[in-house]
Amino acid sequence: MYGTRAVVVGAGIVGCACARELALAGLEVTVVERGAAASATTAHGEGNVLVSDKGPGPELELAQLSRRLWPQVLATVAERSAHAARAVEWEPKGGIVVATTDAGARELARFAAEQRTAGVHTEVLDADALAAAEPYVTREHAAAVHYPEDAQVQPAAAAAALLTDALAAGATLRTGCEVLAAVTRGDRITAVRTSTGLLEADCLVNAAGPWAGELAARLGAPVDIRPRRGDVLVTTPLPPTVFHKVYDADYVGAVGSSAEDLQTSAVVESTRGGSVLIGSSRRRVGFDDRLRPEALSAVAAKALRLFPALAEVPVMRAYGGFRPYVPDHLPVIGADPRLTGLWHVGGHEGAGIGLSVGSARLLRELMLGQPTDIDTTPFRVDRAAVLGGSTRTTREETA
Repeated sequence: MYGTRAVVVGAGIVGCACARELALAGLEVTVVERGAAASATTAHGEGNVLVSDKGPGPELELAQLSRRLWPQVLATVAERSAHAARAVEWEPKGGIVVATTDAGARELARFAAEQRTAGVHTEVLDADALAAAEPYVTREHAAAVHYPEDAQVQPAAAAAALLTDALAAGATLRTGCEVLAAVTRGDRITAVRTSTGLLEADCLVNAAGPWAGELAARLGAPVDIRPRRGDVLVTTPLPPTVFHKVYDADYVGAVGSSAEDLQTSAVVESTRGGSVLIGSSRRRVGFDDRLRPEALSAVAAKALRLFPALAEVPVMRAYGGFRPYVPDHLPVIGADPRLTGLWHVGGHEGAGIGLSVGSARLLRELMLGQPTDIDTTPFRVDRAAVLGGSTRTTREETA
């Protein structure tokens, strides 16, 4: 694959991770981004690297792979740029899931037991242990489980670190450059037409996040990846108040829901700067980027059930972003069966920060024909949930 020209579309964290893996493998990599690097979905995430919210199955296997890889990747990044690695703010703080109802406690116990069979480390916390771990959490709870493997990063800085390493390995970055169409010879991609001119390519990686479906349609190989909106509240800096990622047991249900209407659950965690991030919401509203007061109010109300002490804390700002949603809730990783040279890596919804490095590793292994760390069959492009999108095409044939 040395000398192979690869174009990675999207400089969010998934695209940056893919660019890094391919550049380190010796490919000639160009990253194309229509805006600025890490300025869209990645900049509007919470930086979660989680295993706690995934039941046994392929997504959990990808999460476990990514969790193993993150410290290794950051150690390698630090060899080239210690500053970039430090800016990532890797914090293996662990997560705590709290059930506030008896029904929630039963479901949490069942879910945690299933996770343990898949190798997830879980620790049941009694009332005293929970109070010691999180002094300000509600005492009106029915059960709590600690997940020591959960971690957090600063998402934009993490993407920048991966991109810095890719550039150091020979990749190039083009910002303000939008992909308009694929140029093909037969059923093989040979170049892409962009807003700044023609860019020759032997392969193209669609890592455009929530816009991956739109991009794929432009390339003539549509995939059903849609935007799903999420909103987060940010408090003013506080003294140490929240020590883990803490969320209500109903968060897992919201993640797995396909409902179009508003889904909310309590997710509370601190940053190194002292602010507390309060989420989360999920709603399918296309690319409507308006903040909705009803969504923010619902998020705040559920968070106060977990942390009543936050009631008087000022909210400094709120932000929202679009997550790349696939109807069957599994990422898309692999070669497109309709257009040789086109690869897709996306559809991670709200888990893209955590799953980025594992997904990029699988892409590299697949492209190089190497054995993969985990079975990639569940993520294949030619599954029913993925090939149900638009049929509009924008290809240009070359002789």
